[in-house]
Amino acid sequence: MGTLTNGLCAAALGLAALAFAPPAASQTGPVRNDVLVLNQDRLLNQTDYGARIQQELEAASVALAAENRRIEEQLTTEELELTDLRQTLPADEFRVLADEFDTRVSAIRAAQDAKTRDLQAQAEAARQRFFEETVPILLELVEDRGASVLMDSRTVLLSAGGVDITEAAIDVINERLGRGGDEPLIAIPGLSTVPQDD
Repeated sequence: MGTLTNGLCAAALGLAALAFAPPAASQTGPVRNDVLVLNQDRLLNQTDYGARIQQELEAASVALAAENRRIEEQLTTEELELTDLRQTLPADEFRVLADEFDTRVSAIRAAQDAKTRDLQAQAEAARQRFFEETVPILLELVEDRGASVLMDSRTVLLSAGGVDITEAAIDVINERLGRGGDEPLIAIPGLSTVPQDD
């Protein structure tokens, strides 16, 4: 185990030496890197487009949670009223009302669960669309820098300064894609994301 640990440490130090070694004395002009790195999380969170996806997701989630609370309160009130009726109604009539209530509750829960799944699917689709629309921009940045490979920085152990293009990518994406258009990226039919007055 000690030999393996020592070997990994030596390899890491070797990578560090290679990553941060100064360019050869004979080299002239700007340093060109074959491999560049990019932080996808920052790209999604810090661009105007990506931030909008998160904002719309949060707004829809809050609205859905509020709707669920309103429904739960209404159903609780109806359940209490039904319980009171149990004392005055014949058993067969009460059973009919109770079965109808249970059926309606099951349908409402299924509908709300479907809205939750729809929200998650739309959020994933919006993120996928974001990355698809940024690919040409990233490819252009990579080609402009004479690189042939772009890697996620989260998978890279060490990298030299100048190979991370995240900041440059954020700037260009903001300039070209803005907030990703005018149409809502995440919207659930029948669910208002605008706060309602009580």
